[in-house]
Amino acid sequence: MSLDLSNYELTWPASLFVSEGERVITSAGSSWADRAEWLMTEAFSGSTAVADFGEIPNHNEVDPWGGTASGWGSAPAVMTRHEWFAELISRASEIRTAAAPRPYWPQRQGRGLSADGSTARDARRDFARIIGDFEDNGYLAEHFGQECVDAPGSLPDASALIERRLGIPDLWPLAPDTWDEDTFYGLIEVLHDLVSRPRMRRYHDFYNCGWHHSEFHNGPARTLYRAKVNELLRAAGIHYELAMEGEDLGRLVATTDDARSQLVHRAINDSPPDVTADVRHAIALYRSRDASPESKRSAIFNLGRVLEERRALVKDQLGKDEGALFEIANRFDLRHRRADQRGEYDEAFLDWIFWWYLGTVELTNELIRAKSRADA
Repeated sequence: MSLDLSNYELTWPASLFVSEGERVITSAGSSWADRAEWLMTEAFSGSTAVADFGEIPNHNEVDPWGGTASGWGSAPAVMTRHEWFAELISRASEIRTAAAPRPYWPQRQGRGLSADGSTARDARRDFARIIGDFEDNGYLAEHFGQECVDAPGSLPDASALIERRLGIPDLWPLAPDTWDEDTFYGLIEVLHDLVSRPRMRRYHDFYNCGWHHSEFHNGPARTLYRAKVNELLRAAGIHYELAMEGEDLGRLVATTDDARSQLVHRAINDSPPDVTADVRHAIALYRSRDASPESKRSAIFNLGRVLEERRALVKDQLGKDEGALFEIANRFDLRHRRADQRGEYDEAFLDWIFWWYLGTVELTNELIRAKSRADA
């Protein structure tokens, strides 16, 4: 018996669903099924997957005298919940990703549904809705607390907590119509650091108090947060995204094309340990949302220092041409800041040099790996 995945749609990145699902599969005790249901409630669009899971018997619910695949005394030909969920996790890559519905009549006629009649996407309000969903699912309960009839009035001051981090008062509850750009971007970064996924929940039925959440972990929460917020920023045409890795993880950085994004990924993850800190710092300096020409020069300086340390390697591969690699940086106002250097040039020159140097760092990384393999 194999699962029919055609009715399921993931709202989470498949890799995140798999990593959390594998933890559920290996968890001990009878509560694993509650964890599985909660994970599917979060990760899937609609309740179909949870309903299908609920119709499957547990191990101890299988009738040993029922029909079997191969006759009396054989294991029942019924998939248990654990087997069903394990297959769901193993085949997560086959599950469709939930997508926004095709445009309805008003959108097709060029009319939006916003209250003011504007067709422009309101990123601030959409962000507030995303945070509302996170709050409803208990992702802010670790820091903001959670209402309970047994302890009324005992919640921390969420607005004060945000103010301590951001320096701006009265930001909770969220009021997106009041935010300027800096406040909006600041909240995106602050709330990234405050979300934690509850891996368990229980229903407190006294006075219908509601769901209470526990077993918090910020890793999966921040991964999901970055995915949802970056999707929002792209849809709104905002040329920033939350960094997915590196020294500036969870901070807004300028977006770039896929090829350069992959170059950044490889430079962050494939550089030898002795230069990783310099490379990560250079990338963080360069792609910061408020990167200035001076910070870009500093980024180039850090990459140039890495290449200087590898100059003998470059010379061994390029021979007398290795000097050309450093000539531009040495003749322009980038590293040494001498009086005979040129300093008046368009900022685009800095961008070109940065990507050239980062690509050269990747090249030298590969040369080092090749040399290591040859010496082995």
